[in-house]
Amino acid sequence: MINNMVKSIEERKQKWNNFLADGGERTMYLIDSEASSSSASARPLPWPESINERIEWAYNNYCIQLGDTEWLADDRVPALMPYTGTEIFAEAFGCKVQYPKNDMPFAIPMYSTLSEAATLKVPDVHDTPLDNIFEIAKRLRQKAGSGAIMQLPDIQSPLDIAALILNKEEFYVSMSEEPQAIHEMIEKTKSLLTAFLDEWFSEFGHSYIAHFPTYYMEGGITLSEDEIGAFSAGMFDEFVRESLDGLSEKYGGIGIHCCADSEHQWQNLSKVKGLRLLNLINNPSFTKRSINFFRNSVALWPFNGQPISDIEPSWISNCTDDIRVVLTYKTQTRQSALETAKRAEELCEKRK
Repeated sequence: MINNMVKSIEERKQKWNNFLADGGERTMYLIDSEASSSSASARPLPWPESINERIEWAYNNYCIQLGDTEWLADDRVPALMPYTGTEIFAEAFGCKVQYPKNDMPFAIPMYSTLSEAATLKVPDVHDTPLDNIFEIAKRLRQKAGSGAIMQLPDIQSPLDIAALILNKEEFYVSMSEEPQAIHEMIEKTKSLLTAFLDEWFSEFGHSYIAHFPTYYMEGGITLSEDEIGAFSAGMFDEFVRESLDGLSEKYGGIGIHCCADSEHQWQNLSKVKGLRLLNLINNPSFTKRSINFFRNSVALWPFNGQPISDIEPSWISNCTDDIRVVLTYKTQTRQSALETAKRAEELCEKRK
């Protein structure tokens, strides 16, 4: 019976651990079913005045995920979501934030010149709006219980945070003309980021769900590194590698999301210390090439911009036994979700 396939949350966690550690698992899968999402209210935008609404939505979403684990045999680990936009660390440094009526918030650069940016000061975490994220997470834990897994907020890399604070044109020109000043900015953003993460992991534990995409991790850190599409492979070594390697060594591994056109950086990404999972977003041809490039080196969560409606997407044929991949499916009904789960489980067993 298909109900016998349902995995406990602890079994799901262990499967993720095995998958990320190259311990025998080759395929993970998540199913987004409208049978579940239809019961959830619309997610409120992450505005400061909507904290109560955000907490209520996140708690209800967690309860829905818990309910799904009782009938759906995918690999999702339910989590509390203190969701944010990309603006949170730039805002903590003093950037103003734009709140579009029907879209996610974003930071407005605080400085237009490098000389202005040189005055950047590293604030105390709790003297900034980052304190609101701790409030949201603590209140969610109070509602759900201490055993509930927390999802990370939107973590941008030190370089990506710096690139939000200074006007982009000035930032990129300065990478070539005034590299030491950019290094100093990156050190400051990394300082605030690590102070936040140290306290976050101390408060909520080091078992968590990545902000995007939603994979389970024990130890390590997950973040977005999107600016690397805009500069050369050589500049990666100059401005990116030290931060990524340092964060990975400090926290015990790293997972990276990148939605940039990053093919020229693949060799660099493959050398990041402790890289556990790589999520690249682009077109189907890009996805196929990336799978071939990173085979047998890191777990991949490929996404080509198209919803996966079939158990074998166009690039699955490239996935030989040495490739670890996460598949995501969309279904409309409970029955179709159950049928997809059965076929996905068969694929998982076949690829072991």
